[in-house]
Formats: sequence, structure tokens, C-alpha cells
Amino acid sequence: MRLIESILADAAAIAAVRRDIHAHPELCFEEQRTADVIAKQLSDWGIPIHRGLAKTGVVGIVKNGSSDRAVGLRADIDALPMTESNTFAHASRHRGKMHACGHDGHTAMLLAAAKHLSKHRNFDGTVYLVFQPAEEGGGGAREMMRDGLFEKFPMEAIFGAHNWPGMRVGQFAIKSGPCFASSNEFKITIHGKGGHAAMPHNSIDPVPVACQMVQAFQTIISRNIRPIDAGVISVTMIHTGEVTNVVPDRCVMEGTVRTFTLDVLDMIERRMKEVATHTAAAFGAQCDFEFVRNYPPTINHPSETEFARRVMAEVVGAENVMEFEPTMGAEDFSYFLQGKPGAYFLIGNGDGSHRQGGHGMGPCMLHNASYDFNDELIPLGATVWVRMAEQWLASKR
Repeated sequence: MRLIESILADAAAIAAVRRDIHAHPELCFEEQRTADVIAKQLSDWGIPIHRGLAKTGVVGIVKNGSSDRAVGLRADIDALPMTESNTFAHASRHRGKMHACGHDGHTAMLLAAAKHLSKHRNFDGTVYLVFQPAEEGGGGAREMMRDGLFEKFPMEAIFGAHNWPGMRVGQFAIKSGPCFASSNEFKITIHGKGGHAAMPHNSIDPVPVACQMVQAFQTIISRNIRPIDAGVISVTMIHTGEVTNVVPDRCVMEGTVRTFTLDVLDMIERRMKEVATHTAAAFGAQCDFEFVRNYPPTINHPSETEFARRVMAEVVGAENVMEFEPTMGAEDFSYFLQGKPGAYFLIGNGDGSHRQGGHGMGPCMLHNASYDFNDELIPLGATVWVRMAEQWLASKR
């Protein structure tokens, strides 16, 4: 690996900042302390900052030379609403809040890159360091855009990264086109007619209506979507009834839908509503259908993807830049990619052997109470960020 020496020299200090952030996790749009830590570090290094986008967002501005060209690098900063099972020294001090997805590490990698970029300024143009709140369900990227991110900081492209447990340290993965799915929720309330369970003919039972819908929804995947397309409909909650000898008045079903394209998503939403409405009617019941679109699919732009692939290959070798297999997980960097060209890539977090004594018994996987970010990634990720910024600003427009 071709790591930048000054970043390696600062790795321990940046790791200490990362662990401090890990010990003080904050949930979406509440990341005030985290933003303060980021802002202080940037200011100490002489980097101008802008605060307040999406409430707690921070943007650092590193300029050099006379070029009007600019590129954006993004790190997410929020934690998850879950309790950490690790007991090592930097474990969460706030029950019910935990950096279980590595956003503390993403922040640290970008801070390490920021320090080097500010000190050496081996580029002509502007690097915008985007520290984004509320990735975990709050749509912080969307809110930063609504608050004028791309108008206030007119960058040509934006890049983002996520650590990936199970992929070894020193490896990256990226893919052109769809790589993360859209995330959507539905809620269907079936209105029947309650009555005595021993005399069901006097009632309209919403339970068999719900069972019929669950089965019918899967035919949307198997019979309405082209076999070469991908989609998921998962009914994850069914709530009904209070006592065993009463047919309930209503049944509520909820779940998630994932797709890689908006066309498939449009079709699934339309067909689910048709299936739900007509199935309920066939049983003499009625239903309310609600469908909420959360994050759109994350779709990497082809030329920016190949640019990022070349930069990563120069740092770790082409054999260590893998083709990312798309996942039905979701990522709100998707909003940024709707507004600007760019790409989102993965950096290997290892197999969990980096964890200190005192880690929980669970695996070191994302959204797991035993997770911890691997500090070995800090100089590697920061090196890639620096090289990406330098080479983007030196490339042809």
C-alpha cells in the first residue's frame, strides 16, 4: 500500500478523536457535540468551516491556487439508537446510542485527509469536506441539499465511502450503476367487522384478508417484475386482535420494499395498492394503503466510478479493488448522487480481530452491538481521499 507518510504519523492522534466520538454517540439531527469536535479540529488546522446545514452539518473548505474547480468528499456522523455490548474504554457512555455502523470512523478518515490537505495543499482548486448528519433514517443528505449545500458550495462531483466488515483491510469495492437499493415502507390497515369467534359468519374477519395479501404480494415479485430486475417486498409486522374468542375489527400490516430502480418501485407501489384494495373488497372488507418512500437507490455515475477505481488501484493495487456486489441495504448518499455526479465505494473493515478485549460476544458486523470500527483504516481511507481530491482537481474538466 502506498500510504501518505504525514497521515501515518498522525494516525494515532486521529484514532483518539475517533474513539472520543465513539464514546459519545449522538442520533440523527442531534449531533451537536460531534459537530463541535469536527469544527474544532478543522479550525485548529486553519480550515474555514460552515455550520448549520441540516441543523448539525459541518462543511470544511480547503482552497488553494486560482482555479474555480471544486470536488466534495463526504462522511456521515450520526449513531444508531441501540445499546452497545462492548465494555472497552471507548465504548458508548450513553445507553441506547451506539456508533454501530462506523460513522465515527468515516469522520476520522475525512478529518485525517483534511489535516493533510490543509497542510500541504498540493492541488489547484477547492476541496469541500462534507460532514453529514442523520444518515440513519433521517435523510440528512436530502436536508443538506434543501438547505443549499450545492448552491453554497458548487462542487463538480461528490464522493462517499463506507466501511465493510468481512472484506479485508487493504481492499476496496466499487460498482458503476445501482449499488444500494431504495428504502421504502408500507402500512396497510384492513377494516373488517368484529364478532364472536365461534360465529365467524356474522363477522368480516380481517385476518384471512391479511394472509391472502401477504401471499399475493409475492406474485408481484415473481410475476410482474422482469426476471432480470430485482425487488423485495417484506411484510415484517402484523398486528391484530386482543383475545382468542373474538374476531377483530381490523388488522394492520407493515413492512419494507426495496428496489434498484425507480421504475420498478413505481410498479411495485401501484400493484401493491391494487392487490390490497381488491383483495379486501373480495372479502367484503376495506383497507387503507400507505406507502412512504424513504431513500432512493444509490446509483454510481460511470465516469466518476472509473475515476475512483483508478485512484484506489494506485494506492492498493488493482487486484485489491473489487467489483461490489449490490446490496438491498440503503444509503442516503443516494440523494447527493441525484444532484451531482459522483460515486460511493466500500473500504474493507476486516474480520473483527482488531477489537480489543472487552468487546461483546456478537460479530463485528454493521448494526451489531459488538461492532467497532477498525482504526487501521484511518490512514488508508485518508490517503485515498487526498489522492482523489488532488487527482480530480488536476484532471481535465
